[in-house]
Amino acid sequence: MTANDAPVIEIRNLHKSFGNLEVLKGIDMTAPKGHVLSLIGSSGSGKSTLLRCANLLEDSQDGEILFEGEPISWRGAGLSRHPADKAQVTRIRTNLSMVFQQFNLWAHMTILQNVMEAPVTVLGRDRAEVEARARDYLAKVGIGDKCDAYPAELSGGQQQRAAIARALCMEPRALLFDEPTSALDPELEQEVVRVIKALAEEGRTMLIVTHDMALARDVSDHVMFLHQGRIEEEGRPDTLFGAPKTDRLRQFLSHVQAA
Repeated sequence: MTANDAPVIEIRNLHKSFGNLEVLKGIDMTAPKGHVLSLIGSSGSGKSTLLRCANLLEDSQDGEILFEGEPISWRGAGLSRHPADKAQVTRIRTNLSMVFQQFNLWAHMTILQNVMEAPVTVLGRDRAEVEARARDYLAKVGIGDKCDAYPAELSGGQQQRAAIARALCMEPRALLFDEPTSALDPELEQEVVRVIKALAEEGRTMLIVTHDMALARDVSDHVMFLHQGRIEEEGRPDTLFGAPKTDRLRQFLSHVQAA
């Protein structure tokens, strides 16, 4: 298998603990190129932790993580396990752009500067080329007219769209979304949902942790339902939402729909 046909991210038997609390209890996950994978489940089920482990923002205690077929090198064991190769971590992380719940824009920079910062300073790309690409991505997410504005001058939905443009400007192999709409009111949430749907239609590889079942159903190729650190059920969205097999998933969907 070459890097071209290997999954962008593959996780095998992943375990993650915070001290004595085991949060992930043997997770297997595959994100093929061009596919959208959504992670759903109650608060505390391990969804965001799994995403952060995939992006190497958290160290895991056991199991394998592969990026385009390349395994992460580890040093140590258990709670002392850490990636062995810092250059490998940096290279992989720059190819897995994360979009956070709370936007994480730099308040002292304009929106254009926010989008340009990482490609210029981290990747060493030509500033003029990055600026042209950044303006294109801001236009793509519908805020091309906000290049010279500061984050405080934008709505929450506009700030999150700026964060998506910033992630895209890294030209990553995959986009990782951690509850991208949960900090927004319903009207602003739909602005962001429209952008994510458009990216899915382009065939971008995405991992999405979301509380929005309509988003997961509409954009996903595969959905994973996590419960207490394990994958309780997974499959195509039409099957998972239309004919859930487990009582826990039925209860979860019933609760979410009633909320």
